Amino acid sequence: MTLANLPPLVTVFGGSGFVGRYVVGALAKRGYRIRVACRRPDLALFLQPLGNVGQISFVQANLRYPESVAKAAEGSDHIVNCVGLLFESGKNTFLAVQDKGAAAVAAAARAAGAKLTHVSAIGADASSSSAYASTKGRAEKAVLEAVPDAVILRPSVVFGPEDDFFNKFAAMARLFPVLPLIGGGQTKFQPVYAGDVAEVVARSVDGTLKPGAVYELGGEDVLSFEDCLKLVLKTIGRKRVLVTLPFGLASLIGRIAEKIPLITPPITADQVELLHKDNVVSAAAKEAGLTLEGLGIAPVLISSILPDYTVHFRPQGQFTRMAKTA
Repeated sequence: MTLANLPPLVTVFGGSGFVGRYVVGALAKRGYRIRVACRRPDLALFLQPLGNVGQISFVQANLRYPESVAKAAEGSDHIVNCVGLLFESGKNTFLAVQDKGAAAVAAAARAAGAKLTHVSAIGADASSSSAYASTKGRAEKAVLEAVPDAVILRPSVVFGPEDDFFNKFAAMARLFPVLPLIGGGQTKFQPVYAGDVAEVVARSVDGTLKPGAVYELGGEDVLSFEDCLKLVLKTIGRKRVLVTLPFGLASLIGRIAEKIPLITPPITADQVELLHKDNVVSAAAKEAGLTLEGLGIAPVLISSILPDYTVHFRPQGQFTRMAKTA
């Protein structure tokens, strides 16, 4: 194969993360050359079996350092930004990573003459009172200003074996007799499978998505926060008391948890702020066909894979005898 006939090179920022690893897998199956750009390439080598020998390479890049981002982007045909934070830690703040970092990736894509796919989130809004949502919103604006034909993908809560959503609830249920219904537990989510998000990213790289469009990605099921907790409890075969926790008290607990060193906070004040609004696909996105269904993708059902990756949270693990359902 000559250099002129090489497959396109796709650089995936955050390729070793939860969503990123699915993106790398989907691109590898399509035959693209993939460059994984992440802070610790030595911890990303588990991705190599997803492709053929030499198909996946690794480079160090940190979105807080634009020079490293620009270097990683050189020679790319397409760039995918999967980097995002669930909570702030040290210098990795929402402002530094999700706002300025995303702008650095967009600037690097423009300089490299590469196409760009940016993974954002439902609820992204520059005017939001949540730091997470506001930085996601500002990032989208910066992306489209730098690369007007960039494709933006807004998934709802993403689920899969490595998620920090259903796994977190299951872990809490294993440890505590009571689970909190924050704000009454009526906030709605539309969980989407990580593999479905990756398929949309791959189609964007293929060039089949609408340039400059914002797609909203949600799964088949729309569940309230309470529904999510009950689903997890049923799946892992545990009974727990669900107690309403007012937003104000939950926010206070979150602020305290954030200050405890060396732990991953179970909830942060900013995450509580996000729970004030539903996290579902908008009517406008549905009408415009900018959804999984609009792309002809049948969403993977939560019930089809949740039991498999939460089995270790059952009282006796895989040997737990579960009640039969009709």
